[in-house]
Amino acid sequence: MTPVGRLFRTKPTERIVAEGGHGEGGELRRTMSLWQLTLFSVGATLGTGIFVILGQAVPKAGPAVVLSFVLAAFTALLSALSYAELAGTIPVAGSSYSYAYATMGELVAWVCGWCLMLEYAVSVAAVAVGWGDYLNAFLRSLAGFELPAAISRSPGQDGGLVNVPAILIVVLATWLLLHGASESARANAVFVLIKVAVLLFFCAVAFTAFNVGYLTPFAPLGVAGVTAAASQVFFSYIGFDAASTAGEEARNPRRDLPLAIILSLAVVTAVYVLVAVASVGARPWTEFHPESSEASLSAIADLAAGATWPGLIVSFGAVVAIASVVLTVLYGQTRILFAMSRDGLVPRVFQRVDPRRQVPVANTLIVAVFVSVLAGLVPLGQLAEATSIGTLFAFALVNVGVVVLRRRRPDLPRGFRVPFFPLTPVLGAVMCVLVMAGLAGVTWAAFGLWMAVGLACYFLYGFRRSRLNTEVER
Repeated sequence: MTPVGRLFRTKPTERIVAEGGHGEGGELRRTMSLWQLTLFSVGATLGTGIFVILGQAVPKAGPAVVLSFVLAAFTALLSALSYAELAGTIPVAGSSYSYAYATMGELVAWVCGWCLMLEYAVSVAAVAVGWGDYLNAFLRSLAGFELPAAISRSPGQDGGLVNVPAILIVVLATWLLLHGASESARANAVFVLIKVAVLLFFCAVAFTAFNVGYLTPFAPLGVAGVTAAASQVFFSYIGFDAASTAGEEARNPRRDLPLAIILSLAVVTAVYVLVAVASVGARPWTEFHPESSEASLSAIADLAAGATWPGLIVSFGAVVAIASVVLTVLYGQTRILFAMSRDGLVPRVFQRVDPRRQVPVANTLIVAVFVSVLAGLVPLGQLAEATSIGTLFAFALVNVGVVVLRRRRPDLPRGFRVPFFPLTPVLGAVMCVLVMAGLAGVTWAAFGLWMAVGLACYFLYGFRRSRLNTEVER
């Protein structure tokens, strides 16, 4: 086979599935139920977005921001349906990386896996940094005290030396992950139930001050405003794919993974829309300001109740929300590296499984150290913003993968089938490209730099060490 042919050689689907759960020295344990998988996906999706993004989106759409959340949910649903089909067909830990390997070849799979590293490892570091900010806001509201800037901000920020809270939340998540997937899933379930309860509490408080008059004019900035806000709030839906990374630890992956992905998106959409309605009904849309967006929900709760304690509870919910995101996204990153290591594209250490704990211990520790350094010491800047474009690129590849696999392997057993094929996956890919096109030029530049580094890593290491390619040489 020519070198170019090797770049686009696909890995047989049956082989990908057969290798599921197997690592060096042990196997992953199938313990996660449909309930846990759904909450894992909700935990990765329902994070800081709703606590921050609403204050930034309302000035663009007015009360019609409710429609923006619905439109963004529809855009996310198109890709979620494609994820559901491939997760039910190829239920393994690699998520869209493995789907691309089975449909479009090794080079595309590597690019997809590299994008997932941007989505997971870099984004979880950025989220951990945000946890420190919310922790300070909570402490300030609770006791009028906050951590010194030197130990609560990254270098480059005002007075920052090292972001200790960001490192601590990564350490806590790592400790939970090392105890096993089922233990992590139970902890995440508690986190998710708390943050959903806090958001429902916010809605209950906000609805006590609901004023129908605040909803008129409903769309003061027209359709353009609704679509502009939809592009912004779309990123609040990123994370539903986390369930697909648990494919090798789910009890019944072919049935449960598709259901978990769709159910989690339904839960998140319902919560987002309810919070949006409560918010714009409790406060005139002209009083929402992007510069104060981080405390928008807390401010609304305090205003509606005429007291400060509701805002304190909402701030606590934000702290819990971020902890849940760090846990689930860190888990997803380790499982994707596990699958890539099994294929020889990254070092073997990432596929070693502790026979007693049945988790990839070394993998988890390496990722935790990397993320901790990023979160504690590196100003992420535009690289963190580029996580959105990396995620959208992976989503687009998944939509294309559904079409390719249906054409090439119509005989494969599928736990779920995308409705209205091929319209749904094609439309899903187009919508991802359209959202990507609307991102800033500097974000594209950061993404281009990240991809250049990734391709260099592949040709210097992955291409020569790939199991498929070494087997050809033999």
